[in-house]
Amino acid sequence: MPTIWFILIAFVLTMYIILDGFDLGAGAIFHLITKDEREKRAVQKAILPVWDGNEVWLVAAGGALLLAFPLLYSSSLSGFYLPVFILLWLLILRGIGLEMREILDNELWRSFWDFVFFIGSLPLPFFFGVALANVMRGVPINKGHYFFQPLWNHPLDPLGKNPGILDWYTVTIGLLTLSAVVMHGATYLTAKTTGGLRASSRIAAAASWLSTLGLTVLATPLTFYLLPQRFDNFRAAPWGYVFPLVAVAGLLLTGYSLVRGWDKRAFGGSCAYIVGMMGSTTFAVYPKVLPAVNPQNSLTIYNAAAPQHSLVVGIIGWGIGLLLASVYFAIVYRMFRGRVTAD
Repeated sequence: MPTIWFILIAFVLTMYIILDGFDLGAGAIFHLITKDEREKRAVQKAILPVWDGNEVWLVAAGGALLLAFPLLYSSSLSGFYLPVFILLWLLILRGIGLEMREILDNELWRSFWDFVFFIGSLPLPFFFGVALANVMRGVPINKGHYFFQPLWNHPLDPLGKNPGILDWYTVTIGLLTLSAVVMHGATYLTAKTTGGLRASSRIAAAASWLSTLGLTVLATPLTFYLLPQRFDNFRAAPWGYVFPLVAVAGLLLTGYSLVRGWDKRAFGGSCAYIVGMMGSTTFAVYPKVLPAVNPQNSLTIYNAAAPQHSLVVGIIGWGIGLLLASVYFAIVYRMFRGRVTAD
């Protein structure tokens, strides 16, 4: 059961990055690709019907952590107290910016909320990437399974005994995540919009594809050089190489599709890249759910899991809720299929 819950939570987090990732990416490049009010409305209408539903996957992941791995939930939220609140405020600002701009028909009012939407969207993928890098690197958990991590501490020594949240390694992974999410959002807008906005989105998608390619080539060997223990699972179970292969194939498909003008395939390749990268990360850390600087203090699916009865009962109720949410998403995305015009 702990392994099943580990896989389910990894799946839900991956779905969140895929679905909420494209509207975060669209928000991050909002001011770069729009030339007038009509195009701004087109971008926002391309994500308005789905953005709040997309965040259900993040809520589902948080609920699953509390239900299946309560020790992980309490330890990580207390240790990452400041970053968690930064992320919450950014999520709030992004949502407010989207929903408030149309309340008044005033240019200054819309410009202010457009800026709030942009500010709420741009840093979020970066901080999500930083959080993921901290999990990969390990945090200074004590024997009581709690830790405190400053925002930065010895930024040139990411493997120190008391690492900070921000250092050159975590910033690199954060930039990679931001670039990948921007690519994801730009390919989504390319497939969802028309005219000049579609052309601008394609340019942004191509630029972010190049940066994602470069940062992937940099970050992947860097991770295995700094953290050779993350390679152990791949050596023990070579079938795990399917995940990095999916990521590579998805990135190549995105680039090729952008050249050929295949908008939907480019977005599909971006989705595959995210699946491959998330799969590689979760495969590398399993069975740990929060590695520690001192490996003996790490939280695993075994010492952080709820009792067996809770896991069995919880998966029934949580599974029904996830099934209903999936049906809802299928209906909404089917109703919302097709391109959005500037009019």
